[in-house]
Amino acid sequence: MKAFFQVQDVATVHALADQLAPLPPEEVPLALALGRALAIPLTAPSDLPGFTRATMDGYAVRAMDTFGAGEVSPGYLEIVGEVRMGQAPAFSVGPGQCARIGTGGMLPAGADAVVMVEHTRLLDDTSLEVAASVAPGGNTLGPTDDAAQGQELLPQGQCLRPQDLGLLAALGRDMVSVARRPRVGIVSTGDEVVPVSASPAPGQVRDVNTHTLAAQVLRAGGEPFPLGLVPDNAQALKEATARSLESCDLTLLSGGSSVGVRDFTSEVFLSFPGAELLVHGVAVSPGKPFLWVRTPSGHLLGLPGQVASCLVAFYLLVEPILERLQGRPALPFARFARLPAVLTRNIPSAPGREEYLRVALSQDNGQWLAQPLFGKSGLLTTMIQGQGLVRVPKDCEGLDAAEAVEVLLFPN
Repeated sequence: MKAFFQVQDVATVHALADQLAPLPPEEVPLALALGRALAIPLTAPSDLPGFTRATMDGYAVRAMDTFGAGEVSPGYLEIVGEVRMGQAPAFSVGPGQCARIGTGGMLPAGADAVVMVEHTRLLDDTSLEVAASVAPGGNTLGPTDDAAQGQELLPQGQCLRPQDLGLLAALGRDMVSVARRPRVGIVSTGDEVVPVSASPAPGQVRDVNTHTLAAQVLRAGGEPFPLGLVPDNAQALKEATARSLESCDLTLLSGGSSVGVRDFTSEVFLSFPGAELLVHGVAVSPGKPFLWVRTPSGHLLGLPGQVASCLVAFYLLVEPILERLQGRPALPFARFARLPAVLTRNIPSAPGREEYLRVALSQDNGQWLAQPLFGKSGLLTTMIQGQGLVRVPKDCEGLDAAEAVEVLLFPN
């Protein structure tokens, strides 16, 4: 067992998360699959679209019959039929012939291209003047242009987007196998914390972390289960944790994870049968007092009680666990975009720990500028005023003004 508060580096926490097995998959209707993580790679059961189809309204032709055609010297073709939408043509196109076709129609045998209707002139019911040449395959989709049978189209862990659902629909998949959403119990501790609806007395604060953590869990693909406020009492904390372990894959507890006389969290977590201490302290700011205990029933995670620290610790240390449980690599800031910027002032930092500093963004002559926002970890406003985070590496005494940095942008 690791010694209490034997500080780990961030990479070690991510490596531990990457060893986790994904949650069991489940089948859900296509209509409910948006944002879910694909449990197995999607391979094409057949070619898509499966036939050559027109991408323009016009005439199905043999491309060779249009070579050299133009405004000055048009070509002339015989119209031998019309392609009906949703039907396979019962006729073919021979030399010097063509057929009317609409967008999405199946090309008749013999045709290998479509001349746009804008480049033609109808002379009579069966005679067409063509004022532009077209190459083989022009204005068409081939049978395997979207997918070839057996081709991998989406990887395991893909967070399904609207276009991915469209692909599944095109392949005839009305049910899809996705990773089960991680169930996450959320507990806020502290004698000073009161419900949002309460009027705090002197020395009390409203419960912020339950609501920010629940929103973060939802955004990360999990299902939050707030379990209420718990006082600084070991028995009450154990009862709340036991309730969470009965039905949740993870339990997030904010507060009570720092070293101090009221640090019941580690003792309570380790009191459950088979509990194993994985992490008790991380060389990072904010987020140092992160606690991770694994039990046979689920993972117990202790987060800082200060709101800004809690938010950043979730993105950096909890989100990789949620990502892995959904079958994806254990990456921090998984849903953050990156933006290159230049610092507007120096950022001092203590070597030996990573630091994530909130920054506000502005533009000057097309260059993004990152303004550091220095503030204590109990301040929520710095997370609101800022648009992202800048990482200061572990073995670094800080960053200099005018230095190029990568900003991790807060998700909208």
